[in-house]
Amino acid sequence: MYKISKEFRDIQGDIRISGSKSESNRLILLRAYTSNFKILNLSNSDDTKLMISAIESDKKEINIGHAGTAMRFLTSYFSSISNKSKVLTGSDRMRQRPISILVEALKDMGCDIEYIEKKGFPPLMINGKNILNNSVNLTADVSSQYISSLMMLGVSLKKGLVIILSSKITSLPYILMTKSIIERIGGIVKIQDRKIIIEPFKEKVIPAQSVESDWSSASYFFSLAALSKSVKLTLSKFSKDSLQGDSRLVDIYKKFGVGTIFKDEKIILSKNNISLPKSINLNLRDNPDLAQTILITCLGLRIDCTLSGLHTLKIKETDRLVALKNEIEKFDVDRIEITENSITLENNSDIKHDVIIDTYNDHRMAMSFAPLSLLVPININNPEVVSKSYLNFWNDLESLGFDILKKNR
Repeated sequence: MYKISKEFRDIQGDIRISGSKSESNRLILLRAYTSNFKILNLSNSDDTKLMISAIESDKKEINIGHAGTAMRFLTSYFSSISNKSKVLTGSDRMRQRPISILVEALKDMGCDIEYIEKKGFPPLMINGKNILNNSVNLTADVSSQYISSLMMLGVSLKKGLVIILSSKITSLPYILMTKSIIERIGGIVKIQDRKIIIEPFKEKVIPAQSVESDWSSASYFFSLAALSKSVKLTLSKFSKDSLQGDSRLVDIYKKFGVGTIFKDEKIILSKNNISLPKSINLNLRDNPDLAQTILITCLGLRIDCTLSGLHTLKIKETDRLVALKNEIEKFDVDRIEITENSITLENNSDIKHDVIIDTYNDHRMAMSFAPLSLLVPININNPEVVSKSYLNFWNDLESLGFDILKKNR
């Protein structure tokens, strides 16, 4: 357990955040599908390390732990490696996370995949083969990672791939990110209404690819800025024209008095003296990973909020909606309610001191609650879970003057 506190509510410093996990994992997979190229500013997250080791491993069984992205991307990848069989498995929680939509789509394309235990869930027995079918129908309202997984597979197929979607896309920014990254290495992707066309990749020399730093990781510093009295904080390396949907942070946090200036691949955060809203209502369909950060910011600022478009949070590292409700109830708030796709918070009370936050093996639970330590001391159980996406998180907080005390529960 870590006890986190800070004497003064000012934030000053320079933080370099590791490369985007989403971009890194896509580039790693595309490198495996096409030809070797260098990747700069690669994410140092557990998830990215697992992707690399899984692709390079000669072992029959691949255990990807809690890494949902790796599970979805590698299911397609191993299906396409002829004459090789892999068992793809993960943690207990991973075995509870559905993957049937992707698996059934791949089987419709002629892939050989079997459920080893419970139908519709990992672990999977994947017998790789040459994939001949170049068209697939897919429901698009569950996870954009299924679509991205198939898009990158399409690059490697002799006839490319046409993905026909039966419903509206969830998390469109991640689909557009995949499209852009494929195009960056020389591929061709067309999105037409509910059809995505991926042309086969023509062999060529691919130049080194640079990964932008991770906006999801940056979100915790936006939360710190919102909860501070003064801030002069520089984050790098970021682009104003980001591929990452979570760059929407800039506009959202204006509501909380956080100013953002882009300069030389850096963002400079400042504190604006504005009248804070009494309540906010946001649809985060395209940015569900921001929900925890925004909700805790509102808790700290005593702003009522309703966040919707969150149906995918129920199948993350934990059921994030239930986890948020459980932990926020510890602060004796006026009201915290969840539905299948939303969460509502009402609170006008002072923040309770020394609450112990359980993290549910979820990196974002630990990092989203940490900014409250600007207001009151707060305790985080299993703080090491942050390594899933942000290995240096606690060190970076210490560099900004936070006191982090390791305690035995």
